[in-house]
Amino acid sequence: MELSTAWLEWLVQGAGHELMLFASVGILLIGLDDLLFDALWLATRRPEPSGLPDTPPLQGTLAVFVPAWDEAKVLPAMLRRTLGAWAGEDFILYVGCYPNDAATLFAISPLVARDGRLRLVINERDGPTTKGDNLNRLWAALCEDERAESMRFVAVVLHDAEDHVHRDELALHRVHLVDNAMVQIPVVPLIERGSHWIGGHYGDEFAEAHGKELVVRSRLGMPLPSAGVGCALTRSALALLAIERGGDPFRRDSLTEDYEVGMLLGAYGLGARFVDAVGRTGTRIVSRGAFPGKVDAAVRQKARWVAGIALAGWDHLGWPGPRHGAASLSARRGWLARWMLWRDRRAPLAALILLAAYVGLIATALGWAGQVLLGWQTAELGGAMRLFLALNAMLLLWRLGMRGHFTARWYGLRQALLAMPRALVANVIAMLAARRAVVLYWRMLRSGEVVWDKTEHLESDAAVELATVPR
Repeated sequence: MELSTAWLEWLVQGAGHELMLFASVGILLIGLDDLLFDALWLATRRPEPSGLPDTPPLQGTLAVFVPAWDEAKVLPAMLRRTLGAWAGEDFILYVGCYPNDAATLFAISPLVARDGRLRLVINERDGPTTKGDNLNRLWAALCEDERAESMRFVAVVLHDAEDHVHRDELALHRVHLVDNAMVQIPVVPLIERGSHWIGGHYGDEFAEAHGKELVVRSRLGMPLPSAGVGCALTRSALALLAIERGGDPFRRDSLTEDYEVGMLLGAYGLGARFVDAVGRTGTRIVSRGAFPGKVDAAVRQKARWVAGIALAGWDHLGWPGPRHGAASLSARRGWLARWMLWRDRRAPLAALILLAAYVGLIATALGWAGQVLLGWQTAELGGAMRLFLALNAMLLLWRLGMRGHFTARWYGLRQALLAMPRALVANVIAMLAARRAVVLYWRMLRSGEVVWDKTEHLESDAAVELATVPR
């Protein structure tokens, strides 16, 4: 019996030790990276005005871009909400659809016929293409309208087909676009009943990312990634990108064209600002939206983000330096910008480290079972391993505390308490998404084709805790 299980004992305990050592070192390095960023957030904290400043706003007509593919279930309600919320504002809302998406076309046609603020733009090709291609078609329609009407839009606001907009969003954009090429407001995921675990983990992640990550980047003047919704860009900034890309401001072969736009504007030295402000009604000016509530949909969406930012981003952006005519960054600011890019692109490595940690835990548990059932020798932990585990335990407690803090600010104490066990759900989804992202990226390289692998959106009245974001 001892001879027959000796090899298994060696395999289980050896594999468990090596995996745990690799995972411990990796988790420590990423944990220190996060801790350093947290220290930067604490060091740069300062009181900021909560309301809209008295700065004279940007005058002129705004264009709102809403790309759509297979959105018949949510787009009509979104358009009605948006038109009602922004009554009295000077804007034209461009909706991008496809000729083979009859359901969406029929669903929104009555609204387009009744309201002159809506402009339906049908793509020349059958869908889905990519979101970037859809946005480029909207840009082309905007330019056609400008020539036909002898006018010029002053800015473009980006939103998705399922968004819930704030009534004061356009007023905020007009104020801050006077001094900036891009303005981003917080994105607040709606947490629906029955989706506290899958949908809820989006709330935790966005609460921390838009409560800390983008805040620090904005304060330091770093390139600011666009979230693709609740984002406004001056027309001149988009025209600059269009000139660089032969007429199209958005990259049509990208899965994360919005992220790349923000990075390129930063490379040109154009100002971008993340603004978390309070509107006239006392509520925060945010963009709310539904996110996937099922594992497969969440994995598909996050795989698209990882493939677009962490993998294809290396091909499309590299480590961008100053563009033509842009002011040179100081060495310190240049390294800071590269650090931010590293944080954006570390998701596949983090998923690999997490996978090693969970497999190592399973192997360790099997080793304990072997000690009880088969009389295996007790595996001794070395001093270095004990140190790694102790440091990682402290970093984990800090990380969970930070996550709970930001979740509580947006959703209250109950969701903050759920955020701690939800971190496990987020880790599992991250590992599955990283695996799918690698496959997706490999297919992109082999075929040269990029397809809009979007998630299905459903209109629901069952949302709970609508992230009122108290003052």
